[in-house]
Amino acid sequence: MGQDVVSNLFEVLPYLERFHGKTMLVKVGGNVLNDRKSKDCFARSITFLVCVGIKPLIVHGGGPEITTLMEKLGMKPTFRNGYRVTDEQTMEVVEMVLNKINKDLVATLNLSGVKAIGICGKDVNFLIAEKDTQYGDIGYVGKVKRINEDLVSWLFQAGYVPVIAPIGVGEDGTTYNLNADVAAAQIAIALKAEMIIFMTDVDGVMKDGRLVSQLDVEEALKLIQEGIVKAGMVPKLSCAVEAVKNGVKSARIINGNDPTALLATLFASGPIGTIVTNH
Repeated sequence: MGQDVVSNLFEVLPYLERFHGKTMLVKVGGNVLNDRKSKDCFARSITFLVCVGIKPLIVHGGGPEITTLMEKLGMKPTFRNGYRVTDEQTMEVVEMVLNKINKDLVATLNLSGVKAIGICGKDVNFLIAEKDTQYGDIGYVGKVKRINEDLVSWLFQAGYVPVIAPIGVGEDGTTYNLNADVAAAQIAIALKAEMIIFMTDVDGVMKDGRLVSQLDVEEALKLIQEGIVKAGMVPKLSCAVEAVKNGVKSARIINGNDPTALLATLFASGPIGTIVTNH
Protein backbone atom coordinates (compact mmCIF):
# COMPACT_ATOMS: atom_id res chain seq x y z
CA MET A 1 0.00 0.00 0.00
CA GLY A 2 2.87 2.34 0.83
CA GLN A 3 4.26 1.88 -2.67
CA ASP A 4 0.88 2.78 -4.18
CA VAL A 5 0.71 5.98 -2.18
CA VAL A 6 4.22 6.99 -3.23
CA SER A 7 3.49 6.07 -6.86
CA ASN A 8 0.35 8.24 -6.83
CA LEU A 9 2.29 11.15 -5.35
CA PHE A 10 4.92 10.86 -8.08
CA GLU A 11 2.14 10.92 -10.70
CA VAL A 12 0.66 14.19 -9.45
CA LEU A 13 4.02 15.88 -8.80
CA PRO A 14 4.28 17.46 -12.29
CA TYR A 15 0.82 18.99 -11.82
CA LEU A 16 1.70 20.27 -8.36
CA GLU A 17 4.80 21.93 -9.77
CA ARG A 18 2.85 23.36 -12.71
CA PHE A 19 0.05 24.88 -10.64
CA HIS A 20 1.99 25.95 -7.53
CA GLY A 21 1.42 29.65 -6.87
CA LYS A 22 -1.15 29.94 -9.65
CA THR A 23 -4.58 31.54 -9.34
CA MET A 24 -7.55 29.26 -9.97
CA LEU A 25 -11.06 30.67 -10.14
CA VAL A 26 -13.83 28.21 -9.28
CA LYS A 27 -17.41 29.10 -10.13
CA VAL A 28 -19.70 26.86 -8.06
CA GLY A 29 -23.44 26.49 -8.56
CA GLY A 30 -26.37 25.66 -6.35
CA ASN A 31 -26.28 21.94 -7.22
CA VAL A 32 -23.14 21.68 -5.09
CA LEU A 33 -24.03 24.19 -2.40
CA ASN A 34 -27.55 22.84 -1.79
CA ASP A 35 -26.28 19.35 -0.94
CA ARG A 36 -24.51 19.00 2.40
CA LYS A 37 -22.24 16.16 1.30
CA SER A 38 -21.28 17.86 -1.96
CA LYS A 39 -20.57 21.14 -0.17
CA ASP A 40 -18.35 19.39 2.39
CA CYS A 41 -16.44 17.59 -0.39
CA PHE A 42 -16.03 20.88 -2.22
CA ALA A 43 -14.64 22.52 0.92
CA ARG A 44 -12.12 19.69 1.43
CA SER A 45 -11.02 20.00 -2.20
CA ILE A 46 -10.42 23.74 -1.76
CA THR A 47 -8.46 22.99 1.42
CA PHE A 48 -6.23 20.61 -0.55
CA LEU A 49 -5.57 23.25 -3.22
CA VAL A 50 -4.52 25.74 -0.56
CA CYS A 51 -2.25 23.18 1.13
CA VAL A 52 -0.35 22.49 -2.12
CA GLY A 53 0.23 26.18 -2.81
CA ILE A 54 -2.55 26.95 -5.29
CA LYS A 55 -4.46 30.23 -4.86
CA PRO A 56 -8.17 29.49 -5.34
CA LEU A 57 -10.93 32.05 -5.31
CA ILE A 58 -14.60 31.18 -5.54
CA VAL A 59 -17.58 32.80 -7.23
CA HIS A 60 -20.98 31.36 -6.36
CA GLY A 61 -24.45 31.73 -7.82
CA GLY A 62 -27.86 31.45 -6.19
CA GLY A 63 -30.54 31.51 -8.88
CA PRO A 64 -32.74 28.63 -7.67
CA GLU A 65 -32.66 29.88 -4.07
CA ILE A 66 -33.62 33.39 -5.20
CA THR A 67 -36.57 32.00 -7.15
CA THR A 68 -37.68 29.88 -4.19
CA LEU A 69 -37.71 32.82 -1.79
CA MET A 70 -39.47 35.08 -4.28
CA GLU A 71 -42.24 32.52 -4.67
CA LYS A 72 -42.56 32.16 -0.89
CA LEU A 73 -42.98 35.92 -0.69
CA GLY A 74 -45.67 35.85 -3.36
CA MET A 75 -43.45 37.41 -6.02
CA LYS A 76 -43.44 36.15 -9.60
CA PRO A 77 -39.95 35.59 -11.06
CA THR A 78 -39.64 36.86 -14.64
CA PHE A 79 -36.78 36.13 -17.06
CA ARG A 80 -35.74 37.63 -20.37
CA ASN A 81 -33.12 35.83 -22.46
CA GLY A 82 -32.04 33.94 -19.36
CA TYR A 83 -31.60 37.07 -17.24
CA ARG A 84 -33.77 37.72 -14.19
CA VAL A 85 -35.84 40.88 -14.51
CA THR A 86 -34.77 42.67 -11.35
CA ASP A 87 -36.89 45.47 -9.95
CA GLU A 88 -36.11 47.13 -6.62
CA GLN A 89 -37.99 44.55 -4.54
CA THR A 90 -36.39 41.65 -6.42
CA MET A 91 -32.94 43.19 -5.91
CA GLU A 92 -33.52 43.17 -2.16
CA VAL A 93 -34.31 39.43 -2.32
CA VAL A 94 -31.28 38.76 -4.56
CA GLU A 95 -28.95 40.53 -2.15
CA MET A 96 -30.44 38.80 0.88
CA VAL A 97 -30.16 35.31 -0.63
CA LEU A 98 -26.66 35.75 -2.07
CA ASN A 99 -25.34 37.12 1.21
CA LYS A 100 -26.74 34.10 3.09
CA ILE A 101 -25.26 31.63 0.57
CA ASN A 102 -21.95 33.46 0.81
CA LYS A 103 -21.73 33.31 4.59
CA ASP A 104 -22.86 29.66 4.72
CA LEU A 105 -20.14 28.68 2.24
CA VAL A 106 -17.52 30.72 4.10
CA ALA A 107 -18.47 28.93 7.35
CA THR A 108 -18.16 25.50 5.69
CA LEU A 109 -14.74 26.39 4.25
CA ASN A 110 -13.51 27.71 7.58
CA LEU A 111 -14.56 24.49 9.31
CA SER A 112 -12.46 22.55 6.79
CA GLY A 113 -9.37 24.56 7.70
CA VAL A 114 -9.45 27.25 5.03
CA LYS A 115 -9.15 30.95 5.91
CA ALA A 116 -12.14 31.97 3.80
CA ILE A 117 -13.56 35.46 3.63
CA GLY A 118 -16.81 36.49 1.95
CA ILE A 119 -17.02 39.59 -0.22
CA CYS A 120 -19.33 41.11 -2.81
CA GLY A 121 -18.95 43.89 -5.32
CA LYS A 122 -19.80 46.53 -2.74
CA ASP A 123 -16.80 45.71 -0.56
CA VAL A 124 -14.04 48.24 -1.31
CA ASN A 125 -15.84 48.78 -4.64
CA PHE A 126 -14.60 45.37 -5.74
CA LEU A 127 -16.99 45.05 -8.71
CA ILE A 128 -17.92 48.38 -10.23
CA ALA A 129 -20.90 47.74 -12.49
CA GLU A 130 -23.21 49.55 -14.85
CA LYS A 131 -26.71 48.85 -16.08
CA ASP A 132 -26.87 46.05 -18.66
CA THR A 133 -29.23 47.04 -21.48
CA GLN A 134 -28.29 44.27 -23.91
CA TYR A 135 -31.83 42.88 -23.73
CA GLY A 136 -33.62 46.15 -23.04
CA ASP A 137 -34.49 47.50 -19.62
CA ILE A 138 -34.60 44.54 -17.23
CA GLY A 139 -34.10 46.56 -14.09
CA TYR A 140 -31.11 46.34 -11.76
CA VAL A 141 -29.19 43.84 -13.87
CA GLY A 142 -25.61 44.93 -14.30
CA LYS A 143 -22.43 44.16 -16.15
CA VAL A 144 -18.97 44.54 -14.69
CA LYS A 145 -17.24 47.74 -15.71
CA ARG A 146 -14.17 47.63 -13.48
CA ILE A 147 -12.60 45.23 -10.96
CA ASN A 148 -10.54 46.16 -7.91
CA GLU A 149 -7.76 43.60 -8.41
CA ASP A 150 -5.76 44.98 -5.47
CA LEU A 151 -8.33 43.64 -3.01
CA VAL A 152 -7.88 40.03 -4.13
CA SER A 153 -4.08 40.44 -4.26
CA TRP A 154 -4.08 41.66 -0.67
CA LEU A 155 -6.34 38.79 0.47
CA PHE A 156 -4.07 36.23 -1.23
CA GLN A 157 -0.99 37.77 0.40
CA ALA A 158 -2.71 37.52 3.79
CA GLY A 159 -3.53 33.84 3.18
CA TYR A 160 -7.27 34.19 2.61
CA VAL A 161 -9.52 32.45 0.10
CA PRO A 162 -11.97 35.02 -1.32
CA VAL A 163 -15.57 33.84 -1.71
CA ILE A 164 -17.38 36.25 -4.02
CA ALA A 165 -21.11 36.93 -4.25
CA PRO A 166 -22.10 38.28 -7.72
CA ILE A 167 -23.41 41.65 -6.60
CA GLY A 168 -22.06 44.78 -8.27
CA VAL A 169 -22.18 48.42 -7.32
CA GLY A 170 -22.52 51.40 -9.64
CA GLU A 171 -20.36 54.49 -9.39
CA ASP A 172 -23.45 56.23 -8.01
CA GLY A 173 -23.93 53.52 -5.35
CA THR A 174 -26.67 51.58 -7.16
CA THR A 175 -26.74 47.86 -6.39
CA TYR A 176 -26.75 45.49 -9.38
CA ASN A 177 -27.55 41.82 -9.86
CA LEU A 178 -24.71 40.19 -11.86
CA ASN A 179 -24.74 36.96 -13.82
CA ALA A 180 -22.39 34.72 -11.81
CA ASP A 181 -20.84 32.97 -14.84
CA VAL A 182 -20.11 36.26 -16.58
CA ALA A 183 -18.73 37.86 -13.42
CA ALA A 184 -16.51 34.82 -12.80
CA ALA A 185 -15.03 35.01 -16.30
CA GLN A 186 -14.38 38.74 -16.00
CA ILE A 187 -12.70 38.33 -12.61
CA ALA A 188 -10.52 35.49 -13.97
CA ILE A 189 -9.44 37.69 -16.89
CA ALA A 190 -8.66 40.66 -14.64
CA LEU A 191 -6.58 38.53 -12.27
CA LYS A 192 -4.79 36.72 -15.14
CA ALA A 193 -5.88 33.41 -13.63
CA GLU A 194 -4.25 30.19 -14.78
CA MET A 195 -7.63 28.51 -15.06
CA ILE A 196 -11.35 28.99 -14.54
CA ILE A 197 -13.46 26.00 -13.53
CA PHE A 198 -17.24 25.96 -13.91
CA MET A 199 -18.84 23.40 -11.61
CA THR A 200 -22.28 22.49 -12.95
CA ASP A 201 -24.74 19.57 -12.77
CA VAL A 202 -23.65 17.69 -15.92
CA ASP A 203 -20.37 16.04 -16.93
CA GLY A 204 -19.45 18.77 -19.40
CA VAL A 205 -20.31 19.75 -22.97
CA MET A 206 -22.26 16.99 -24.71
CA LYS A 207 -22.57 16.28 -28.46
CA ASP A 208 -24.76 13.46 -29.76
CA GLY A 209 -25.04 12.14 -26.22
CA ARG A 210 -21.28 11.91 -25.73
CA LEU A 211 -18.94 14.05 -23.66
CA VAL A 212 -16.68 16.42 -25.61
CA SER A 213 -13.47 16.39 -23.60
CA GLN A 214 -11.51 19.08 -25.49
CA LEU A 215 -12.53 22.20 -27.43
CA ASP A 216 -10.72 25.17 -28.86
CA VAL A 217 -12.43 28.54 -29.23
CA GLU A 218 -13.57 28.01 -32.82
CA GLU A 219 -15.00 24.56 -32.05
CA ALA A 220 -16.83 25.87 -28.97
CA LEU A 221 -18.37 28.79 -30.86
CA LYS A 222 -19.48 26.44 -33.64
CA LEU A 223 -21.32 24.22 -31.14
CA ILE A 224 -23.15 27.28 -29.80
CA GLN A 225 -23.96 28.71 -33.23
CA GLU A 226 -25.29 25.36 -34.51
CA GLY A 227 -27.53 24.96 -31.46
CA ILE A 228 -25.81 21.74 -30.35
CA VAL A 229 -25.12 23.34 -26.97
CA LYS A 230 -28.36 24.51 -25.41
CA ALA A 231 -30.00 26.02 -22.32
CA GLY A 232 -27.80 26.56 -19.27
CA MET A 233 -24.64 25.29 -20.94
CA VAL A 234 -24.64 28.17 -23.45
CA PRO A 235 -23.62 30.93 -20.98
CA LYS A 236 -21.03 28.67 -19.33
CA LEU A 237 -19.38 27.74 -22.61
CA SER A 238 -19.61 31.34 -23.84
CA CYS A 239 -17.93 32.56 -20.65
CA ALA A 240 -15.28 29.85 -20.95
CA VAL A 241 -14.53 31.07 -24.48
CA GLU A 242 -14.41 34.70 -23.35
CA ALA A 243 -11.96 33.81 -20.57
CA VAL A 244 -9.48 31.87 -22.72
CA LYS A 245 -9.64 34.47 -25.52
CA ASN A 246 -8.50 37.07 -22.97
CA GLY A 247 -5.52 35.42 -21.33
CA VAL A 248 -6.83 32.67 -19.05
CA LYS A 249 -4.82 29.55 -19.95
CA SER A 250 -7.76 27.13 -19.90
CA ALA A 251 -11.37 26.75 -18.81
CA ARG A 252 -12.90 23.56 -17.44
CA ILE A 253 -16.58 22.60 -17.24
CA ILE A 254 -17.07 19.74 -14.78
CA ASN A 255 -19.80 17.94 -12.85
CA GLY A 256 -19.98 19.38 -9.36
CA ASN A 257 -22.05 16.40 -8.19
CA ASP A 258 -18.93 14.23 -8.54
CA PRO A 259 -16.98 14.72 -5.29
CA THR A 260 -13.68 13.91 -7.02
CA ALA A 261 -14.16 16.10 -10.11
CA LEU A 262 -12.51 19.31 -8.88
CA LEU A 263 -9.23 17.65 -7.90
CA ALA A 264 -9.35 15.15 -10.75
CA THR A 265 -9.61 17.88 -13.41
CA LEU A 266 -6.34 19.31 -12.09
CA PHE A 267 -4.34 16.23 -11.15
CA ALA A 268 -5.70 13.21 -13.05
CA SER A 269 -4.01 12.19 -16.30
CA GLY A 270 -7.28 11.33 -18.07
CA PRO A 271 -9.88 13.85 -19.26
CA ILE A 272 -12.42 15.09 -16.71
CA GLY A 273 -15.26 17.22 -18.02
CA THR A 274 -14.63 19.58 -20.93
CA ILE A 275 -11.45 21.59 -21.37
CA VAL A 276 -11.58 24.79 -23.44
CA THR A 277 -8.37 26.38 -24.71
CA ASN A 278 -7.50 29.11 -27.16
CA HIS A 279 -5.63 26.78 -29.52
